[in-house]
Amino acid sequence: MFTVNQNIEHETIIKNSRFICLLFRINSIDEINTYLKETKEKYTKATHYCYAYILDDFKKTSDDGEPGGTAGMPILNILEKNNITNTLAIVVRYFGGIKLGSGGLVRAYSKSVRDTLDIVELNKLVEGYLVEININYNELDNLIYLLNNPIITNKDFKDSIVLTLKLNNDQ
Repeated sequence: MFTVNQNIEHETIIKNSRFICLLFRINSIDEINTYLKETKEKYTKATHYCYAYILDDFKKTSDDGEPGGTAGMPILNILEKNNITNTLAIVVRYFGGIKLGSGGLVRAYSKSVRDTLDIVELNKLVEGYLVEININYNELDNLIYLLNNPIITNKDFKDSIVLTLKLNNDQ
């Protein structure tokens, strides 16, 4: 599984309609609500704010007024086909005066997300553990060597060293 490395915005024009895809890395429902609110405040004159997200095993879509199944599901399908998780994709649409029809909307929303995924850097998610270890100062080099350069998220130096490490299953 993958997630986006950083939040990104990309615009695609299809038959005079502007489709602005925003991808956000997410870890909670609260973040989703915040990003949706911020997007609606930033693009106040947009016609639609369609979205889909995958957060662990939870998925949700919204067509936001577009015909049912023409926006949210195509967005979700692109995320799923690319093994993307912990990501919110919002596609903001400014109607350009030309109706696209159901098939055209599906293609447009899909293309918008696909094009944005093509330019964003993805991170591979690896199963692992967050571990806290208490060691003596003279054992630090050996630990780092044995774990093959672990990701250290916190160091606390007192009488001994308390390290918080992110370890993958191999470590």
